[in-house]
Amino acid sequence: MLRTHTYPRYEYRRPPELGGPSIRPRRMPVVIVGAGPVGLVAAIDLARRGQPVLLLDEDDTVSVGSRAVCYAKRTLEILDRLGVGDAVTTHGVPWHLGRTFFGEGEVFRFDLLPESDHRRPAMVNLQQYHFEEHLVHAAARTEGLDLRWKHRVAAVAVRDDHTLLTVETPDGYYQLAADWLIIADGARSGLRRMLGLEVEGRVFDDRFLIADVVMKAEFAAERWFWFDPPFHRGQSVLLHKQADDVWRIDFQLGRDADPELEKQPDRVVARVRSMLGPDRPFELEWVSVYTFQCRRMENFRHGRLLFVGDCAHQVSPFGARGANSGIQDVDNLVWKLDLVIRGKAPAVLLDSYDDERTFAADENILNSTRATEFITPKNAASLALRDATLSLAPTLPFARTLVNSGRLSVPAFLTRSELNMPDRDPFRGRMMPGAPADDAPVAGSRGEQWLLEALGGHFVAMVFISDLDTVSPAVAEAIAALAADEIPIDVVLVTDLPSKMKDARVLVDSKGVATRRYDARDGTTYVIRPDQHVCARYRRFEPSRIRRAVRRATAQAVGDV
Repeated sequence: MLRTHTYPRYEYRRPPELGGPSIRPRRMPVVIVGAGPVGLVAAIDLARRGQPVLLLDEDDTVSVGSRAVCYAKRTLEILDRLGVGDAVTTHGVPWHLGRTFFGEGEVFRFDLLPESDHRRPAMVNLQQYHFEEHLVHAAARTEGLDLRWKHRVAAVAVRDDHTLLTVETPDGYYQLAADWLIIADGARSGLRRMLGLEVEGRVFDDRFLIADVVMKAEFAAERWFWFDPPFHRGQSVLLHKQADDVWRIDFQLGRDADPELEKQPDRVVARVRSMLGPDRPFELEWVSVYTFQCRRMENFRHGRLLFVGDCAHQVSPFGARGANSGIQDVDNLVWKLDLVIRGKAPAVLLDSYDDERTFAADENILNSTRATEFITPKNAASLALRDATLSLAPTLPFARTLVNSGRLSVPAFLTRSELNMPDRDPFRGRMMPGAPADDAPVAGSRGEQWLLEALGGHFVAMVFISDLDTVSPAVAEAIAALAADEIPIDVVLVTDLPSKMKDARVLVDSKGVATRRYDARDGTTYVIRPDQHVCARYRRFEPSRIRRAVRRATAQAVGDV
């Protein structure tokens, strides 16, 4: 029991599969195992696309302890499409500034979102149990999603065209056949072990203490990281503000620390008091000692088995890359799986999930490993080099680029993906094929809104038009034809002049932010995937090229340029 939170207990319901004898197991198009943040996002997204989903979890509550804390802007944008972004942002603590200290002095500070005109903040801090509760509430509102608590997968058998699951409940066992199985049961994945699949990489011995404390404090909502502070010499400390006046403090302990000794309340209180001073009242909310690893499965797709989140890849907590990367896994996977199930794309499209997200996992692991090596130098020489870098950082810009207290989560730019259409026209800026689409303030039929509200969930051709009066009947007919394709392509027109048109497909970029971010001029066209990644960009609106881009993005014409 926490001081600021009471864990919900979700109702177990006897499954209908236990109602009587059955000749064969019930067959589902998709079963998801694990109702953590990643599994819940996958289930909500699939169900909102019209796919019946069965989500199984062996527990009957949300995660214990605050665990994941920081949710990045890209994750919040994904949650917006699922109707959860506002709840998480309002409940959590937004922030964008980080400060790094060495000894008693500040080394430098950084801004994760130095430009304005984005809907979401760079980061929102929210305890994982709160985050999961918002997702559980969204799941309950989502038609076609069957979330079953206290349902543990006891056995799994892989067949040619499905996976057979044996599920244990308080009332007995039953079996399910899943056309596709999404495995999201965490770093200690029981299903991965049952299947004999391994994760490979590095395991770090250094131990860290989490102390979540409840206190009233005037500290800014920023990320503060100390190297060798006077209150914890020779080690590092991290401070974050969370909801409910809860503050996360991470103390580096070293590899030889005794976990049971370090978790004793008197010892934890002494560490916290040394940091905060003798006069600031606080109460312990949650205490844990942890180690971590940077490793992943070789492949995230094994036939009809699809691994996502921590069961597929694990990183150190420095950089907030765990939950954020897992949610981006399912954002990449779900639209592809939906098209495959509907017969609108070949199953080989799911290989691109493996290709794109193992690339992203390697990027995360590389950044996490580098941060860990900087924070926990393994010998006197690396310690001396680290401390020299920190000493130079206040005055020398090059040294600041070498300081690494955890490169914070950013979305992967999938520029090497086979699903992209290579550029044939010259462009500037970062909105290249493979990039996640940037947001911008616009106006539409509903008044002031955001560009990303018009992108995502399906394929979109975003066309910049300087004068809507120049849109000919032939172009209007071509736009309607794209929307009627087997894989529909919505066309969104972006103009810089106020328009009398009240069409939901017309957005007015009166501030010119979208035009600048997309290096647009009259006729510039971007093709946006359902996960809001750019897959093609052209200088002219040509329906044939848009269709080729969509065919390529759905693995139906990979060699097409």
